[in-house]
Amino acid sequence: MTIGFRVLQRQRKVDPQVVDQFRELPVANVSDVMSRMTAAGSRLRPLHAGGILAGPALTVKTRPGDNLMVHKALQMAEAGDVIVVDAGGDLSNAIIGELMLAHAEKIGLAGIVINGAVRDYGAIRTSRFPVFAAGVTHRGPYKDGPGEVNVPIAIDGMVIEPGDLILGDDDGLLCVPFGDTTTIYADAKAKQAAEAKTMAATQEGNVSKPWVDETLTRLGCEGV
Repeated sequence: MTIGFRVLQRQRKVDPQVVDQFRELPVANVSDVMSRMTAAGSRLRPLHAGGILAGPALTVKTRPGDNLMVHKALQMAEAGDVIVVDAGGDLSNAIIGELMLAHAEKIGLAGIVINGAVRDYGAIRTSRFPVFAAGVTHRGPYKDGPGEVNVPIAIDGMVIEPGDLILGDDDGLLCVPFGDTTTIYADAKAKQAAEAKTMAATQEGNVSKPWVDETLTRLGCEGV
């Protein structure tokens, strides 16, 4: 099989129950309990009208400006999947547009992530079908390959393997590794509960933060 031009089958993916659990958590809380070390870069932004992205990754790696393998991924995808495309972050040519997104929504995908550009932004921004991308251009794609489906990809240092959990909200995009979902969910759920207590105390007027001066003193700050 040729490296760089191949279609593989996904060997595992996160369960729908796991996806539903994470859908209730802010991406920021999940990021915090992952030591703030995992991110897909600030350029990948939600372009749709609003709504949570959550589902197992079906990965695509393609050369910049070419979407042949994205069409193949659409043929292979299952309801609830998130197609994640690493197109090198190039913004010269759109990888996907309104027609392909209509196809994706029709077959029940949870969303699309493009490390590259999209077009037909007018339609995307009025739709609630989740689309994350690095930019917008009117220039269309090529369909010549090469590319790969269901291989590990990396977006700004965030490694995504086929079947990993993809999460996205207004703050950005995150990948939770397949084997770590149980631990990360428990930690993020506890983080969310702790923040809820802090918010309740703030609403009641308790805004004392003794830890600020304690930290400054420990660090040797003058004048505290």
